Amino acid sequence: MGNYLYEFIFSNTTKDINGVDWDVFPASGRPEPPNPHFIKKVGRLESELVLEVVQNSTVFSLWDSVDGIIALAWENIDDYETYPEKRLHFKFGELKSEVEAKLYEKDLVLNYEIKTQHV
Repeated sequence: MGNYLYEFIFSNTTKDINGVDWDVFPASGRPEPPNPHFIKKVGRLESELVLEVVQNSTVFSLWDSVDGIIALAWENIDDYETYPEKRLHFKFGELKSEVEAKLYEKDLVLNYEIKTQHV
C-alpha cells in the first residue's frame, strides 16, 4: 500500500528510563526501544505520512531527544508544495493523550489492538 509504520511507545514514567545504544552518537539507526519494564502501551500508526525519526539521525543521539534538544519524530515536508499550517512533531515524554490529539488533527489514530514485540 506504500504506507509507513510507526510505533509510539508509552510509559508511566521517564525517570531513569534507558535503552540499548541511546547514547550512540550519531544514532544512525542503532538505538533500541526502552527497556521492556518501562513499556506500558504501544500504539501503531500505519499511514502515508512520512515522519523523520531521531533514531535514524546522522547528527543526533536518542539522548538529545530525552534532553529536549530535538524531537523524537517530526513530519517530513520535503515533498509538500506548501508549508503546512501545523507541522506534526513528537517530543520525548509526551502524554498519550497529547500524542493522540496531535494525530487526530490530521485524521490519524493509533491502533492499540496489534501485538508488538515490545509488550
